[in-house]
Order: sequence, then C-alpha cells, then structure tokens
Amino acid sequence: MSQTPQSFKNHARFDPLFHFFLGSVVFINVICAIVALIRHPHWHSAWWLVLSVAALVAAFKIRLYALKVQDRVIRLEERLRLQALAPAEWHAQIYRLSEDQLIGLRFAADDEVVELAKQALEQNLNRKQIKQRIKNWRADHWRV
Repeated sequence: MSQTPQSFKNHARFDPLFHFFLGSVVFINVICAIVALIRHPHWHSAWWLVLSVAALVAAFKIRLYALKVQDRVIRLEERLRLQALAPAEWHAQIYRLSEDQLIGLRFAADDEVVELAKQALEQNLNRKQIKQRIKNWRADHWRV
C-alpha cells in the first residue's frame, strides 16, 4: 500500500491485476471468440463466445460485489464516526445522508466532517462535490 499523501486529484485507485490484466484478458477473449465465430461458424465457436461473455460478466460482477460490500462498510463507519463527532441533537440527521454522500465524507478529516455532512444535506451535494470541498484530506489506503 502506498503511503503517498492522498488528495481529490490522486485518490482513485487501480488494482493492476484486475484492471489491467484480468480485464484485458477477458475482453480480448471475447473479441477472439467473436472473430472465431465469424470465421468458423460452428456450435463450438458459438459456445466459446457464450463462455467468454460469461467470464467477462463474472469478472465484473465479482468486482461489483466487492465494491458494494466496501460501500456498506464505509456507510457504517461514517455513521458511527458522525455519531461520535456530531452534537447529540444532530444524530437524527445522520440517517438522512445517502450512501453516496457518506462515501464522499469518508475522506474528510474529523475536524470538518460534521460541517461537510451538514452542507451535504442542506445543499444535496453528491460524492464528487463533497470530495472537492474537503480541505484536510483523510487518506484511505485500505480501499479495494
């Protein structure tokens, strides 16, 4: 894990094995299967295409499942953090924040997260808008 200071400009993260290797291999496999079916129309070629598309779908569904679990954990973590940092009278508002807003707030430092959460609710800010307003970036080196 890189410990380079994160910011809005560099917080996106790639997993080289997934994004560059696996993604490329399954995509190229689908292309090869299409070419094979066009050049040699046969049920074997058609079945290869079906399996290739299934592998492509499986690769991306597996990635989406991991991201969805990560989003659920972030939602829980940020609600707990806001309950610890926000005044008690504001706790009811925490559950009005959308998942998208909570995910954006995860990068805000403790000293600004409550104010940003209030702004997110009042101005209906999305994840990107929240991240752009963060002054003191809290790095997240554990993301999938």
